[in-house]
Amino acid sequence: MSVLTTEQPDAVPAGEEPPDTGERHRLTAVTGLAALSLDAMASVAYGPEAIVLVLAAAGAHGLGFTMPVTLAIAALLAVLVASYRQVIAAFPDGGGSYAVAKTHLGARTSLVAAASLVLDYVLNVAVAVTAGVAALTSAFPSLYADRLWLCLAVLVLITGVNLRGIVESAKAFIVPTVVFVGSIFVLIAVGLFRSHPVSTATAAGHASVLADNASSVGTLLLLKAFASGCAALTGVEAIANAVPSFRVPRVRRAQRAEVALGAVLGLMLIGLSVLIGRFHLQPVEGVTVLAQLADASFGHNWAFYVVQFATMLLLALSANTSFGGLPVLLKLLARDNYAPHVFALKADRQVHRHGVLALAVVSAALLVFSGGDTNTLVPMFAIGVFVGFTIAQVGMVRHWWLQQGPGWRGKALLNGFGAVLTGVATVVVTASKFTEGAWLIVIALPLLVVAFETVHRAYGRIGERLGLGRIPQAPHRDRSLVVVPVSTLSRLTSEALTAAVSLGDEVRAVTVCYPDPEDRAHLHALERAWADWDPGVELVRLSCARRSLGRPIAAYVREVAAAEPGTRVTVLIPEAEPERLWQRLLQNQRGAVVAHAVRRETDAVICRLRFRL
Repeated sequence: MSVLTTEQPDAVPAGEEPPDTGERHRLTAVTGLAALSLDAMASVAYGPEAIVLVLAAAGAHGLGFTMPVTLAIAALLAVLVASYRQVIAAFPDGGGSYAVAKTHLGARTSLVAAASLVLDYVLNVAVAVTAGVAALTSAFPSLYADRLWLCLAVLVLITGVNLRGIVESAKAFIVPTVVFVGSIFVLIAVGLFRSHPVSTATAAGHASVLADNASSVGTLLLLKAFASGCAALTGVEAIANAVPSFRVPRVRRAQRAEVALGAVLGLMLIGLSVLIGRFHLQPVEGVTVLAQLADASFGHNWAFYVVQFATMLLLALSANTSFGGLPVLLKLLARDNYAPHVFALKADRQVHRHGVLALAVVSAALLVFSGGDTNTLVPMFAIGVFVGFTIAQVGMVRHWWLQQGPGWRGKALLNGFGAVLTGVATVVVTASKFTEGAWLIVIALPLLVVAFETVHRAYGRIGERLGLGRIPQAPHRDRSLVVVPVSTLSRLTSEALTAAVSLGDEVRAVTVCYPDPEDRAHLHALERAWADWDPGVELVRLSCARRSLGRPIAAYVREVAAAEPGTRVTVLIPEAEPERLWQRLLQNQRGAVVAHAVRRETDAVICRLRFRL
């Protein structure tokens, strides 16, 4: 019978520093906002524009619906923030929609949520980097031909910062975030005091995208504008996915960051929408809506360029949201045996290094595939996050239904309303962008779910073979035989045999011989030297007609195991470790060849003895 005890932390002696629990490498509410909200913050650069471009199909009359559509998106944002605030409290280990679905909607649905988040995080990195570089090449056209290399350079920079820890990334990105948010609010405030645009120099000479044969403003057009504008909501879930990255009390800090994100993002979206209507702005080719608003509020001066530069920088750095959220999600998947366990390992500074590197590699492949072109990637973007939103909302409805605590009906109704809105957005975005590249996501989503299930089954088989969860039989001592491959006499040979006789009951040295005259002469010289040395260990000759090294040794090990059952065979492979790293290129790799063959063809224990030079 076991007794459960509650361990108390040891008292810290006076004058000594308390042990490092890793809390200083975690996020506060402010740094969490900087590290995990860049995606959502930067979306104001393309969210309002996405709405305007759709409504432009109905001409100037259609643009009049920009504010109602934006208010609908802001309402959905409020619902999502309220929902994810509850998700943070209910699932403090992170995971967002994956954790909600796993608890309330079943394993398969949780994997769909996880797959959608993985796809969205990867695409967010590629889209953010290409959009930021596109803003740079727009200002400096001579760099356009090198945009792919610029994208890869930005990706390497962001990856390097995140490998130093999420707090380091927050510190590095907090200044650009403050500059961007501050410039947008100043733009809105100044614009509200303007009765007309100060300047239209940015849009001068550019063709309007308003439809000549304007269509009527119908429900389908408004739904499409709503769905396109919902691209501004990507990143809202990132804080809920990365709750473990916050300092204690984690839930409270994460909730504060989530509410702050919703308030800042909502105010920026509504404010920019007000200015679009106030200045009767019309979208034009080659110039962003945000650039036109900056031109109209500030004039074509240094303030205009500050907004443009801050937008460019934040767009490029908004990829950091994925580096904060995806590694934590992969850790949860690995813990549940749906992803390789290496993603659950944590390095210094609370870094899930393998998750960061995997995200960087896949994102780099996407950048190469797209050639650094944003338009190639945008049609695939945001679908995954809407799927995750919908699943999380439905899961929270079931959460409140099961708990039925105080006010549960109102909370469930709120989440149900959010599920309807995000579900409609998912269908509309997928349908409208299907032929533009969204079909890739429709295919990739189930394939990723199948990959997760395949990994899970593989771990299940491994666990069954290892007897995980069961008490194993008591350990016992077998007779031990150590086999040492040798090719010549040296100090390395002596060290290897010394280690072997310390490990086993019996030691045998083996050498592979070939029929060539030169090889036979080398064998005879080795046997004479062995007899003169007389180490007390038998030298076994293994003849081989082909120029193979590992297979004859593996075959000998199999013969010994068959002839002497109950004997534990160990193959001890001596290897010299060079003093310099570059000198490893000078090695013949015989040890690796032998180890590979023995591992593949036998059940023997392999011991690689490193002799440092």
